[in-house]
Amino acid sequence: MELTTMEQLKIEETSLVRAKGHVLFHHRNADGWVTLAQKKTGIWKQYHYKPEELAFKLSEWLGEDVYFSQNTFYKPERRIENIRQLRAVYVDVDCYQLNYDPGWVIGKLDLEIFGEILPEPNIIIFSGRGLVCIWLIEPAPHKALPLWQAIQGYFCKQLDYVGADKKSIDATRVFRIAGSINSKNGQEVVSQYRHDYRYALRDLQEEYLPELVPRQPKKPGRKPKIVYLHNIRSLHYARFLDLVRLADLREYDIKGYRELFCFLYRYWGCCLMENAEDSLQQMLEFNSELKEPLSEKEVIRATKSAEKAWLAKSDTKANEEAIKLGYPGAGYNLKNSKIIEWLDITKEEQIHLQTIIDGNEKRRRKRERDKLYQEKKRRDQGNMTREEYIKTQHDKTDNHLFNLQQVLKQNPKTKRKELAELLGVSVYRIDQLKKKLKSL
Repeated sequence: MELTTMEQLKIEETSLVRAKGHVLFHHRNADGWVTLAQKKTGIWKQYHYKPEELAFKLSEWLGEDVYFSQNTFYKPERRIENIRQLRAVYVDVDCYQLNYDPGWVIGKLDLEIFGEILPEPNIIIFSGRGLVCIWLIEPAPHKALPLWQAIQGYFCKQLDYVGADKKSIDATRVFRIAGSINSKNGQEVVSQYRHDYRYALRDLQEEYLPELVPRQPKKPGRKPKIVYLHNIRSLHYARFLDLVRLADLREYDIKGYRELFCFLYRYWGCCLMENAEDSLQQMLEFNSELKEPLSEKEVIRATKSAEKAWLAKSDTKANEEAIKLGYPGAGYNLKNSKIIEWLDITKEEQIHLQTIIDGNEKRRRKRERDKLYQEKKRRDQGNMTREEYIKTQHDKTDNHLFNLQQVLKQNPKTKRKELAELLGVSVYRIDQLKKKLKSL
């Protein structure tokens, strides 16, 4: 039976209310840009809004296959180097691939996982065929990305047995909005809200990832595997941000280095996002921003080995072979010196980078840290810097000169010893001050 115009409007109004409730519940008091995206006739379009604009713009988007970003970006580009705030941990559960009913899966997770192995999620999105579990977190800066990824990977692993999607755990991920329609089966997306408490990343780490908490190693020099992986992620992320920063310092005019920049971007992107398709797409966007970008076909071909190297990191045989050759493992184990040589990074440029630096820059930074530490130590002990000391001495002299001048005006015949006692200085100092008065 066909719906009347009034009935259709009521349905649309209800859907819009659900969509607004979902997005605003997730991004309450957010900072940065939120991505809204939609897939129409196979074409993906996306736009970015400030959180305060979302409630007014959602009506323009609502319909089939509408998504929004779970984290925010410091500029309107949904790329990993632009992360502004990490606002949620999430797991996309494709339970339909195992022929599991979403409602049955939730019942199973309530009994076996939530509240014990993992905390209770804030939101569960029933996306039409599967579901997404969302844990809202206190806003964390982009520097927390390696820790966030460790937690994200751990949560995903715990839900692997019900169909968790390992390819949907990157920080730029978008998920369906409540009130929208999944065009694959015509089902409306529904959100189930369980609580509004926001978890702190460090609390999740300490309570659910004990392997990341420093402990006494079983053997000298050995670290638990997850700690090692966390450190590697931190290095990849720092280098990734340095690469983008270097391109920015050169105003994206990197002709002669374009293949290398895009290759490293794609490789470290794969390591961070653990998703080859997303890494490729973001690398293509990065390439398009260059002053003289490579053609899409050319840049894909020039960087293909980056994806192969990343895949080798998960290959047992490839890792064994690499270890036999003396490497930590498969993939590209690049030294800073090699990256600096490849990209001809100057000393001036290294000053602005976080981790791709040589020994000279490391020593310069250590000297700066030592100097700041010593100055802080002197201040804490009540001592002054040389500049502060000189200024204080000048102030004291000016004060003595003024007092001496006033005393001599009242009684020019006051003896040196009496003047010294009045000013609290030595007789010799009185002679110095008198000379200064004469020269003024």
